[in-house]
Amino acid sequence: MGLTAPFIAAFLLALVLVYLFARPKGPDAMKQMLRRAGGGALIATGVVMTATGRAVAGVPLIAAGLYLWKPAILERGSVIADGRVRTGRFAGRPLDSLDGRELATLWRDLGSRPQDRAVLEAHLDRRIPGWREHFQRDAAGGPGRAARPGTMTDQQAYEILGLSAGATEAEIQAAYRRLMKRVHPDQGGSTFLAAQINEAKERLLGGHR
Repeated sequence: MGLTAPFIAAFLLALVLVYLFARPKGPDAMKQMLRRAGGGALIATGVVMTATGRAVAGVPLIAAGLYLWKPAILERGSVIADGRVRTGRFAGRPLDSLDGRELATLWRDLGSRPQDRAVLEAHLDRRIPGWREHFQRDAAGGPGRAARPGTMTDQQAYEILGLSAGATEAEIQAAYRRLMKRVHPDQGGSTFLAAQINEAKERLLGGHR
């Protein structure tokens, strides 16, 4: 049996501990749990082996376990993890719950954190077409410009308005009015975001006509 039985026992114990105290969230939560449990089991087995005079085999196991745990260790210092903002003014909120103006604010806040900004930018690439040019212009205080029409999908339109697919016309109108109050250029908001909200409304209402 060798180390098989102790490793399995350590893995199961680590899996329980991860589930109880460090359970990840998001679509790949199970994969992260297994990775963390496996890393914990390798570290525990390696420590036992090293302590009992088998450091030649134990040290590589510890190194392998730390490698598996590396993403979780790095994640603890991240602003964004598992699709959720962990610290700052939007702490505790999923990225999907932030509207365009809030996303622009978060993007500016992450200027000194390139890794977190890269995660946010991947989210923005999926959700708001053409955001880069306009977020950067707004951050620099330059004049805004309307987005090129016809480039938005229905899914992106729903996400921009913060709605679920299949929302009614009344829900679309209500979301539009609520968001425009916050981002309208006359209120100091972003011309680009206002244009995105307008385009999202027009695209979705077109399907109700």
